Amino acid sequence: MKISNTMLVAKARLLTAAAILFLSNATPSFAQSFEQLQQLRQQAQQAQGSGSTAQAIAPLNVTSQRTLPGSSSMPNELGQFATQPRNGVVLPGEPTVDTVFPAQEPMENPPFAANLFIGGFESERSTGLNDNYRVAPGDKLSIWLWGAVNFSSVVTVDNQGNIFIPNIGPIRVANTPAGAVNQTVTSKIKQVYTADVNVYVNLLTSTPVSVFVSGPVLRPGQYAGLASDSVLYYLKRAGGIDFQRGSFRQIDIVRDGKVIQTADLYAFFRNAELPELSFKDGDTILVHPIGNTIVVKTGARNSFTFEFSNEELNGGVVNYFARPGEFASHASVAGVRNNKQFARYLSLDAFSSLPLKAGDMVEYIADYEPQIYRINVAGAFAGASQVMVDKGTRLLDALDHIEADTTLSDTQNIYILRESVAVKQKEIIEEGLQRLERSMYTAPISSTGEGAIRAQEAQLVADFIARARQVEPQGRVVVSEKGAIANILLEPNDTIVIPEVTDLIHVGGEVLLPQSIVFNPDATTEDYVAWAGGFTERAEDERILIVRKNGNVAFTSVNDTFLSGSQSKLAPGDQIIVLPAIDTKMLQAVKDITQIVYQIAIAANVATN
Repeated sequence: MKISNTMLVAKARLLTAAAILFLSNATPSFAQSFEQLQQLRQQAQQAQGSGSTAQAIAPLNVTSQRTLPGSSSMPNELGQFATQPRNGVVLPGEPTVDTVFPAQEPMENPPFAANLFIGGFESERSTGLNDNYRVAPGDKLSIWLWGAVNFSSVVTVDNQGNIFIPNIGPIRVANTPAGAVNQTVTSKIKQVYTADVNVYVNLLTSTPVSVFVSGPVLRPGQYAGLASDSVLYYLKRAGGIDFQRGSFRQIDIVRDGKVIQTADLYAFFRNAELPELSFKDGDTILVHPIGNTIVVKTGARNSFTFEFSNEELNGGVVNYFARPGEFASHASVAGVRNNKQFARYLSLDAFSSLPLKAGDMVEYIADYEPQIYRINVAGAFAGASQVMVDKGTRLLDALDHIEADTTLSDTQNIYILRESVAVKQKEIIEEGLQRLERSMYTAPISSTGEGAIRAQEAQLVADFIARARQVEPQGRVVVSEKGAIANILLEPNDTIVIPEVTDLIHVGGEVLLPQSIVFNPDATTEDYVAWAGGFTERAEDERILIVRKNGNVAFTSVNDTFLSGSQSKLAPGDQIIVLPAIDTKMLQAVKDITQIVYQIAIAANVATN
């Protein structure tokens, strides 16, 4: 019988409505996605718009849209679950270390042996079985008999710890070391087959055990592993010991409510000692709270936080574990005794016998008075650039060990660069700059116009101060004059400078063309300035700085009349520095700025604008 198009469309609508109604009444575990419902609606619309070309739809042709979990190629929907390990992925609302543990600052001195829990060694597995592994129920053994009797089978250790071999009977193998299984089973078989029978037994697999880890660890709980796995393996699986709360010295293995072994990670770290045992299902690794701690802050190879028993609280044990540096001579101890601050500074020998208390802090110090120190050599010399001298050595004694070429080295104008002098020069300049700042920012103002001018001047002075603070003094010490050398005491890291013989005069500062000019015995200061292009608009022509080759300083003017220092003429190697003129409109700061400019020019041989 023919079915009209109208009837086909009506049936399609009924079937679609029935499917949607069925889905809406389905249990939540099989709920469909919005996309699947849209597909059903689209099929109904296609059936309505097909007209005379619509095909007949029979009940057997309707494909069910209900999908069982895991049987659909569609993306994961409600009701499905993952069967693979999460690999550290946190579920919504699941507690994490950040939410469970209080926020802690990074430890400057972490616990000794804390690096035992670095890395992923818990994921490394050996391909073979440990000979000390103890056979447990569920393990599989492969047995071969040949000769007068032929037999081959893989047997499983039952819950009573036995294996069963036909014509032999049960053989107990539980708790037998893996290396002794062959001998144990063979001896039992030989009691029945006394001759002409060869036996070979091999332990194929080991059964995982479930071990609990409790106490101050990051992730207490139940973990699976092999019976032959170490305590370190299970502790690492649990995230390691909590550095702030957990003990590295007292870790108990509890079985049936009794402590069967105790692990000390210090003994493993120093002497490779760990408890020898095979774990069983239900064993518990219990980490005790942290004990007495001593913090070794600096000066030792092992600057860590150490945990000691009451009997170990003395300096000798700390020395053993901390291992002070080779040059450490003293130990500084700080702590609390009887609710009062306690501090001692002792030699290492005296510290070895000192009783300590929990919470003490120890620092190792190399407190030796230097008897030999280094002297540097720069300039025109031959040989090594460093000389080791005894404490109390003077300049002339050190010069005896320095080779110099008299044709190229100007030994008459030696000077010294000293770090302590450079520091002092820096302090003097800084004091002047601070005084200048105070004078500028605390000057009284009589009118609004004057205030605006002072504000602009203060900005200019602030820029000058910023540049002046960047100057690094040389720390030059004048030790020679007219061929005579002062035999002064040397200090550690002094630099003895032997100038080179030169025929040049160096001109710098406020000149148009700073350069080096060949020495002319008949030329004056004004001549050298003219050869350098003359003064700039900001030059101070009445006070020109002359830095002698030996470090001496003098002032001159354009008419070559020396105002201070040596009255001799210019000599080869001298340096002419034209200083900048200070604007006299800034009456409040002229004196201070002028003084600072001179100090910088002398200390660093530069002209600060």
